[in-house]
Amino acid sequence: MTLTEWPVGVRPIRRRDAAGWRDVRRENRDWLRPWDATPPQGSSLSPTFGAMVASLLREARAGRALPFVITVEGRLVGQLTVGGIAYGSLRAAHLGYWVDRRVAGRGVTPTAVALVGDHCFGVLGLHRLEIALRGENDPSRRVAQKLGFRFEGERPRYLHIDGDWRDHEIWALHADEVPEGLLERWRRSRHT
Repeated sequence: MTLTEWPVGVRPIRRRDAAGWRDVRRENRDWLRPWDATPPQGSSLSPTFGAMVASLLREARAGRALPFVITVEGRLVGQLTVGGIAYGSLRAAHLGYWVDRRVAGRGVTPTAVALVGDHCFGVLGLHRLEIALRGENDPSRRVAQKLGFRFEGERPRYLHIDGDWRDHEIWALHADEVPEGLLERWRRSRHT
């Protein structure tokens, strides 16, 4: 499945994305470091791209995740993962994303989130999407705000990021808050 709003595309991550993914991560190491998940002492995160993709694909097969890459004109520029997918009476998931600094601020990330959000609401039938972000991460907060996510509060020491447990803001959106669709909301907001 590929979702597009030219020139932005979102497609499933693949093992053959390794070289492009590594290149973008290497070029953006310092810019992404303050926002990157890190292993708490005594545990480990997937140490290689291959192990990360294998883990994400297992979660996808189990129906708990949708791991995507973000592209601009077909070139890999980031990653967007829908995780913690829950059905039943909750019907919710959380979104995590990062993007190449060279395309930041150009509407790439909000477009990708809108595409994936519409898929989650319309195709998967989810009711709620959440974004957890560090309070210092103004670009990520702007993504949430541009798309109409609501600030719901803070979770102290919520995720292990950049070497320590960090506080996070929680931003959420319900499907019934965007009856026109998230992408349509984003399109209209860009033209007003």
